[in-house]
Amino acid sequence: MSDAKTDKDLCHLYVDEAGTPDIFDAKGRNNIGQQGCSRFFFLGMLEVHEPDKLIEALRNLREQMVADPYFASAESFKPERRKTALLLHAKDDLPEVRVKVFDLLRSMGSALRFRAVVCDKEVIRLREEKKREEAPGYRYNPDHLYDELARSVLGKFSRMADGYRLWIAKRGSKDRNAALRTALEHAEADFERSFGFSRGGADAWHTTVTNPRETVCLQAADYFLWALQRFYEPRVHAQTGEVTHEERYLNAVWPQISQIHDLHFGREHGTFFTPSNPLTLEARFGPKPQKKKKPHV
Repeated sequence: MSDAKTDKDLCHLYVDEAGTPDIFDAKGRNNIGQQGCSRFFFLGMLEVHEPDKLIEALRNLREQMVADPYFASAESFKPERRKTALLLHAKDDLPEVRVKVFDLLRSMGSALRFRAVVCDKEVIRLREEKKREEAPGYRYNPDHLYDELARSVLGKFSRMADGYRLWIAKRGSKDRNAALRTALEHAEADFERSFGFSRGGADAWHTTVTNPRETVCLQAADYFLWALQRFYEPRVHAQTGEVTHEERYLNAVWPQISQIHDLHFGREHGTFFTPSNPLTLEARFGPKPQKKKKPHV
């Protein structure tokens, strides 16, 4: 069998996270909603049909912008800032950059397919506090939440291939290869129970822990995750106190989304948002409250 034929039978997947799995501060107090501690935690996986094509397109786009005088004086484009000058990262990129990146991703069409698992950390907090009451010496480990979501997103991925190439964004400085291997084994067992057959077990997966600068396709995964995070995380207006969610970014890439599993919304095992059951603000957060009309004087 030729290398070209083998490549066609490989599934290329890129996994990254958004938000943080942290819940408590150093003294065990609830830290959700404080600076740097999100309400939701997301784990997303991007399937890329032609990785080389996406890598070339993203690199060319970034290099074109770096060479463009329009961006020359922008802080995020200064090499010493180690932001857009080195890699694309939705949180750090200028709005004009985001528009260009989203346009590029959308132009790839079905060559990109994204799925994610969403966790409401308030639900996890209540669960963890109950455990702590029952066993006072118990301490919450954020890594366990990550592993739980990894098992979920991998176990529900039903694509069949001769092999799977999985690139996972590195988390911190700890070596977690053993934990990832365990998550994969659990995910494969979940898959076999759900679908009634095996796709090769954990040995069918070749896993690489890496970073977005070295593995450019992770930069695309980051953009999908950022769009999802902007949809979920509430933004409070400083003057009016109005709570809003931004849906335009998610709407832009929705045709490329296979599934969003909201673990703690709706039924006991959560809600699956899919092309036939779209994730909208009304579906997730209910009708938008009507603004009160100001009385005529």
